[in-house]
Amino acid sequence: MRPGVIEVGPQRYRETFGRYYEDFTVGDVYEHRPGRTITDADNIWFTLLTMNTHPAHFDHEYARKTEFGRPLVASPLTLAILVGMSVSDVSQKAVANLGWKEIRLTAPVFAGDTLYAASEVIEKRESASRPEQGIVTVKTVGTNQNGVVVCDFLRTMLIWKRGFGPADS
Repeated sequence: MRPGVIEVGPQRYRETFGRYYEDFTVGDVYEHRPGRTITDADNIWFTLLTMNTHPAHFDHEYARKTEFGRPLVASPLTLAILVGMSVSDVSQKAVANLGWKEIRLTAPVFAGDTLYAASEVIEKRESASRPEQGIVTVKTVGTNQNGVVVCDFLRTMLIWKRGFGPADS
């Protein structure tokens, strides 16, 4: 049987995702694939869903007159996609996200750009109040198709230890 699969019955298997607290090692870097190409429709839907009315995100004529010359992808969409890309690897077995900090948007993102992400384990410690869980902090860096860093941030999560999560029973 390959890693990432558990046997749930005779000749029956279930794919699993994510890492338990014990699987994280400070200094390890996890590349999140596949990449995600952002479309104009993604950006417009996101601005509508979040009530972001800044015309730089959806008004092509307005955006043409800015220093960028075209609509910018809403920065919270960039962040959301990068977080989403990392879930199946770093937080699929999380109890909760405890917070994001030091979010930096370092280059503009446009429709047609493809985002890639990688997360480095910065810190981990056992939870003082929850012996079946631990706290892990990762730094995620998002790049575009040209390798330009477009966003980075720290994210801290409460993670199940092996044998204690809801998927373990």
